Order: sequence, then structure tokens, then C-alpha cells
Amino acid sequence: MRAILFSFFYAFTWLIAQIPLRAVARISDFTYLVIYHLVGYRKNVVRNNLKNSFPEKTDEERKAIEKKFYRHLSDLIFESVFLLHASRKRALNLCKFNNLELFERFYKEGKSAILVSGHYGSWELYALIGHYVNHHAIGIYKPINNKRFEKLINNSRKRFGGVPVAMKDTLRAIIDYKRKGELILLGLVSDQTPAGGDIRYWTTFLNQQTPVFLGVEKLAQKFNMPVVFCNMRRVKRGKYEVDFELLTEEPNIFKANELTELHLKRLEKQIIEAPEYWLWSHRRWKRKPKPNLQQTKPE
Repeated sequence: MRAILFSFFYAFTWLIAQIPLRAVARISDFTYLVIYHLVGYRKNVVRNNLKNSFPEKTDEERKAIEKKFYRHLSDLIFESVFLLHASRKRALNLCKFNNLELFERFYKEGKSAILVSGHYGSWELYALIGHYVNHHAIGIYKPINNKRFEKLINNSRKRFGGVPVAMKDTLRAIIDYKRKGELILLGLVSDQTPAGGDIRYWTTFLNQQTPVFLGVEKLAQKFNMPVVFCNMRRVKRGKYEVDFELLTEEPNIFKANELTELHLKRLEKQIIEAPEYWLWSHRRWKRKPKPNLQQTKPE
């Protein structure tokens, strides 16, 4: 049964990549009506997240963000589906990457780097960066249970020069490339929620106590890699631009947790400026800190 369902999904996603984007937009409009007005997909989660993140806003202001988010979520679904089979030309047309000369300089200087982003905008488009740079573009991902879907998604990323690496293999991959003398751009999504046993640090993010991964900081300092923030913005429907902002070339000048705070504050600023493009349906705050615990958990 799973194989049959996957075959239907594959055929549907292939069809989406063949039709004009204007037609895809119309399908997305219908999907918005279904998931927001008819099904109400995770509406309580979204509303609670917005209320806690923006207590200073009125109910009307938060409702406006909510509706814009669901419209974006519908577009995001079909942009991600479109990428699975789209031609290289059509896919590259979705996103413009600015100031790529930063990575040209890193390459000439023999430097690898970390690219940090959040679940903001249309983040699957970051897979396209491998088309433009000399570095190996490594994207870290969390494995999913359905291996057919995982293979389909990863094959899509590979088509544009990306190298998908499972989270548990991150350190091994960095070391392997370093041993071979090859340079990498390591893409990390910084707003994932650690499992309960993996929580080492809590911070205030969008007005709430939030557990965060320390991977960006730990890897940047261990391998002395510059950290670059990916500032994605939606120019218009189906069109994005990314500005690469250098956060630091000297990660080891930071004290414990300072670099983590730096990139999270930059992500927070991005969200506050245009909140409708962040993934509010994610249960980001499902874990709460235990009372009387220090912010940092000993390793």
C-alpha cells in the first residue's frame, strides 16, 4: 500500500513541476482555503505561538499574521513539491543569491564556512546554492521514517549540487572533507527543537524560554569556520532573494553560548520584520524548562 501511495505522490509532484507557475499558484489558493478555513490545520498551535511571541500585538494584528502565514504555507508546500522534479532552469529562477563573492573569497583563502538559517521563507531553495559555489554545499537534515520520500527529497537536493547529510553523520562528514583537503559550506537550520535528552541550553527567543541546539557554535569553534547568516526574503509570489551576512570570521573569540545568541538574535530579527514567513505551525515550544535549573546544562 505504501508503494502505491508513493507512486501516486510521485506522479502528482511530477505533474506540478510540468505546469506553469501561474497554475500552481491557483492550486495553492485552493489549498489555502482547505487547510485554513476547512481543516484548520494546527490553527490552535499557530495562534498560541503568535500570542506568546507577540503579546504586545492586538488580536486583529495577530489574526492578520495568521492568515498571511497560511497563505505562505500553501505556497511553500507547492514550492517544495515543484523543486522535486523541476528543471534546473526553472528551479534556479525561483531564488536569487546575492553577494556570492563572499564565498569566492573564502574559497581563495582555503576556508570552509557554516551557513545558518531558520525555517523561514522557502528554505528548501537553499539547496540551489550548490550550483553557484566552488565549495561542496552540505545540507544537514533529520531523517524521516518513510525512506522512499527521504530518497526522493535528497535526490532533488543532489540535482542542484547539494550534498545531503544526516544529522548524526555531521561530524564525520566534516572530518572526511577536511582530510581530503576539500572545502565545504555547511548548512544548518538553527530553530529545530532538541530532543529532551539533548537539551544543553535554554535562551529567550521570541519572548519565550526556548531550548536550542549548540551545533553552530560548537562546530564553528572546533573547525574555526566563519559563520554566515542566510537572510532570505520573499520579493513576490514564487520569487525569493538571499543576502549572505557574515556574522563572524573568528568564532573562537566568543565565550560560551555567545555565538549561539548572536545567530539566534539575527533570526529573531528576521522573523519580527516579516513574521508571516516563519513556520508557526511547528510545535517549537512543546518543551518547558524545569524550575531551578541553570540556563546551561553541563555536558
